This record gives sequence, C-alpha cells and structure tokens, in this order.
Amino acid sequence: MIYGEKTRLRRVEREDIPTFVRWFNDPEVREYLAVYQPFSTAKEEKWFEGQLEDSASELYAIETGDGVHIGNIGLHSINWRERNTELGIIIGEKEYWGQGFGSDAIRTILRFAFEEMNLRRVFLRVRHDNARGIRAYEKCGFQHEGRLREAMFGNGRYYDEVRMAVLRHEFEA
Repeated sequence: MIYGEKTRLRRVEREDIPTFVRWFNDPEVREYLAVYQPFSTAKEEKWFEGQLEDSASELYAIETGDGVHIGNIGLHSINWRERNTELGIIIGEKEYWGQGFGSDAIRTILRFAFEEMNLRRVFLRVRHDNARGIRAYEKCGFQHEGRLREAMFGNGRYYDEVRMAVLRHEFEA
C-alpha cells in the first residue's frame, strides 16, 4: 500500500474487474476518458492480462481510508532513460467526485513517482473542457505546457487536448 492523507493506493487485482466494467459502462464516468465504448468482462480480463506483462506501467486501485475502492490511478509509458511517465486517473464512484480524493491520490502517486521511482517528470493529457480535472491537476502542481487543437474526439465533436506536466523539483517545492 501507498498511503496518502485521504486515500491509499494498492495494486489492481483480478477481483476488481467487475468494478471496472461497471464504471466503464457508465457514459458519465467515461466522459473525459480515452475509453469511449462500453466494456465487456472478457475485454477487461484481456486488458488486465496485458497489464501484468507491461513493465512500462504501474496501475493502482484508489481506496478511501476505510477501504472503499473508488477509482484507479496509473503511471503509463514509463521511460526510464528520460525519467518520465504519463499519469492517468479515474474516480469511478460518482458519489466521491468533488471531495478531494482524486487530488490526494494524484499527490500520493507523484510522491511515489518522484521519491521512490526517481522519476523527473510526470505529464498528462486532458480534454480542454474538463474543468474539474484541470483544477485538480493544477492543485497538485501541474503546469500547462501546450494545447493541441481539436486533437480529441467525443460526443460527435472535436475537443482541444491540453498538455500538462509537473517536474520533480516543482513538486518538492
């Protein structure tokens, strides 16, 4: 376990798959995710098996202090030479939205990435209209690095993609 103030992070387990399928089959939950199609249990099991083999990803379940699994967070495409990685997060349990659990999980995994994994830079991509997500990332020290016009598609239209990152020395400050 990796402990934050409001959350704890643990490795994702096979038993979590039905929860993922429930989250990803809710259009409101997947609104800002790259995932745009409903999921089947079989597809999620195949994805899970791939994650076990992927040495360039670290995926964790986000739990509340009392053990409720409310989301996932991961470091993807870890580049050990350049010492950077891409952050991805989902809070799948909607009743926990807007309560600081996502920000706490982000700060927790950033601390782990910088202090334990010795990474230098963590970046992310976010849809420009995801105000709640952008606010959480800014609270955790991410800075805007750029904007790719109409680079994301969803709900029948194109959206700008905002690129954000935080460097180790910025996080430590």
